[in-house]
Amino acid sequence: MENSTQIVSFVLALYGNLGNIKYLYFFLAMLLYILVIFSNTVLIVIIYVDRNLHEPMYLFLCSLFVNEMYGSTSALPCIMVHSLSETHEISTFYCFIQIFNIQTYVAVEFGTLTIMAYDRYVCICKPLHYNVIITKRKVEKVILVIWIVSFVEVGVLLSFTFRLNFFGRIINDVLCQNHAVLELSCSPDRTVSYVNDLVFGLIFTVAAPLSFIFFSYINILAVCLKASEETKMKAFDTCTPHLVSLISFVFAVFYNIISQRFDITFIPLELRAVLSMYALVIHPLVNPMIYGLKLSKIRHAFKKFVTLKTLKLYHTVKVFDFYGLF
Repeated sequence: MENSTQIVSFVLALYGNLGNIKYLYFFLAMLLYILVIFSNTVLIVIIYVDRNLHEPMYLFLCSLFVNEMYGSTSALPCIMVHSLSETHEISTFYCFIQIFNIQTYVAVEFGTLTIMAYDRYVCICKPLHYNVIITKRKVEKVILVIWIVSFVEVGVLLSFTFRLNFFGRIINDVLCQNHAVLELSCSPDRTVSYVNDLVFGLIFTVAAPLSFIFFSYINILAVCLKASEETKMKAFDTCTPHLVSLISFVFAVFYNIISQRFDITFIPLELRAVLSMYALVIHPLVNPMIYGLKLSKIRHAFKKFVTLKTLKLYHTVKVFDFYGLF
């Protein structure tokens, strides 16, 4: 029986035999990665430059956008490499690094979406106390806590998995996932790791945040039912981007949870590969599109930012033209 000292790499089997289509997969992964980095960076810069956007909600959005780039970076470069690879092997060290990155991405995403739900709850249900309850300093501290707690939580979770022995190398996925690696373990104490995966990976990271978000929206709905049409419309406009982002991410996470624990071979291989990457590839593009198009302040700030840059470029060209450089 092989042990952890003998197994130096795993094989990501879901790539299968791509043949010549591997170049298309590589190109699409590269294009998506560029779009994710570009779109999220643009919105971060706009929020940073425009002082009118230095408000609690937009600070949460910056945390969200940084996390989208972090999550996609943990997946898309790996996908590009393995699209062109013949063996689809990944070293055990990099596999665990990838698991850590993906798990922290999920934890930070849920943590940020949870505190954003609370922000919407206070804004709609306690508008007169909003500026007292939600302050810039408190938001900065909460964001820092979310990131630190997520990294510590995932670090504790992986410390149990990392000590296990493994009898197999084949991971039926396009990326390394903690539960998939646990399935390859032959250690007698892997039950402890399964329990930790359940507690940290599902209860703390997924179930607890969703319960808090559900509670927040139940209270928002209760207030809206008694409010005027104007208040209902304001609540709808305020909550829609957050709800769309939440539903998109929850769908992706629950698919991964189900696919790792149940037999879903009835789903075509190509579709399974796409759905497995949804949380780390498609969702990071969904957020900047939703918030960039839906929130009027960001749209106006973007237009102002583009106009200023265009005017500066125009004046620079005129100066060069004046001195006969063009």
